[in-house]
Amino acid sequence: MKYSDFHFVDTNFLRSIQLIDMYGFIAYHQDILRSSAGTRCRKIVSIRQFWKYLKTKANIIDNNIAEELETPKIPKKVVRYMTLEECVRLLIEASNSYTRDYCILTIFLNCALRLYELAKLNMEQVESDIMTVIGKGNKERKIYLTPAVKQSINKWMKIRRSIDVDTNALFISRNNRRLTTRSIQNVVKKHIVAVGINPDGLSTHKLRHTSATLMYKYGHVDIRYRKFSVMKV
Repeated sequence: MKYSDFHFVDTNFLRSIQLIDMYGFIAYHQDILRSSAGTRCRKIVSIRQFWKYLKTKANIIDNNIAEELETPKIPKKVVRYMTLEECVRLLIEASNSYTRDYCILTIFLNCALRLYELAKLNMEQVESDIMTVIGKGNKERKIYLTPAVKQSINKWMKIRRSIDVDTNALFISRNNRRLTTRSIQNVVKKHIVAVGINPDGLSTHKLRHTSATLMYKYGHVDIRYRKFSVMKV
């Protein structure tokens, strides 16, 4: 329907629409447009809300036939995360490479930071036991550092302070510039591949999910090189 055709949409037209027309519309999106189940569900919700408005607010229709619209089943996504043993293997591999990379991975796996939060970290945001993070909505939150994180940060700080650059970024590239989010993603993928873990479906966000999942399963996990401790809380 073109914009110029909307003058045909009047009260009589709305009242003439039947449930089979609605199902036909959804079938068109499924068979012709190849819309996903999630997309079709959103369209059905929109139709239901519009027809609810026509009945309860506009008083244009007497019967809300859209209530009978059934939504398609949305297949459950298998959310992938790394096991505790895979995390330790990853850190062991990174510890043999670059102190910066090991620190990045240790923070991801223990602190559940978002990618952009880690990329924006400055040196002054890290104290002895606390890391100050600027998250969504520019909101500030404090994260208490585990022994593994403190150890990895201290090692990296000794190197970072010896580098004279014009940025106070905590993590910098070999060109002495703040690491971009893309560069951090590449660092993570490089070590995941190097340790022999299938990188499909794994990302910096999945490391955040991994951290949250392990905390849920074990109470509190201090993931470190060579060994890890599990402390129930």
